[in-house]
Amino acid sequence: MLPGGEPPQGASRPAQPATPTQGATPGQPSTPTQPARPAAPAGPALPGPGLVNAANALTVLRLALVPIFVACLLAGGPGWRVVAFIAFGVASVTDLLDGRIARRRGLITDFGKIADPIADKALTGSALVTLSALGELPWWVTAVILAREVCVTLLRFWVIRRGVIAASRGGKLKTLLQVVAIALYVLPLPTALNVVKEAVMAAAVVVTVVTGIDYGVRAVRLHRRPPPAGAGATP
Repeated sequence: MLPGGEPPQGASRPAQPATPTQGATPGQPSTPTQPARPAAPAGPALPGPGLVNAANALTVLRLALVPIFVACLLAGGPGWRVVAFIAFGVASVTDLLDGRIARRRGLITDFGKIADPIADKALTGSALVTLSALGELPWWVTAVILAREVCVTLLRFWVIRRGVIAASRGGKLKTLLQVVAIALYVLPLPTALNVVKEAVMAAAVVVTVVTGIDYGVRAVRLHRRPPPAGAGATP
């Protein structure tokens, strides 16, 4: 021991009494601090809907009915016309159901997003072109309706980075009028009812043109907006 009470260099110092843990009661043994438990790993992401589901099956059925409908329409005769009408009606119902089922059951897939509009345009376009080829529908009517559908599709891709243009009531009315008008032209109706089917088709053409212009205006407005953050980033 050196003068002043300091131990020499290299000598062991006397043990210091343990300091009680903060919050511990004097005279009680201190409780050692427990190490923090690591956070539980996040569970695996839920798998998306499979390719084979009810919504996609209805879309594929609609595509499969298109050549059947066209063949029956070209066969001629009242009986084949009725069969073509049934095929067109079933295909149109699947167009109504597949979207609802996909949204309600969470069955929206990339295949459905692509195949559904293709099936819609294939059904409507084939009906219009076949009726015009048979000389029952003026070609300009078919040209106007198909041109509108093509333009709307191009506009949809034009603004895809800015957002999605929601379907309007006019667009739904346009689809309904087109389906009813085509169905009336397919059915072997008496000549006296020609004015009815022509009036419905005329209404369908007018609504088709008006909704097409409205869609174009909304597409231009949406395209003027800046794209959302990260929309133009390359993965």
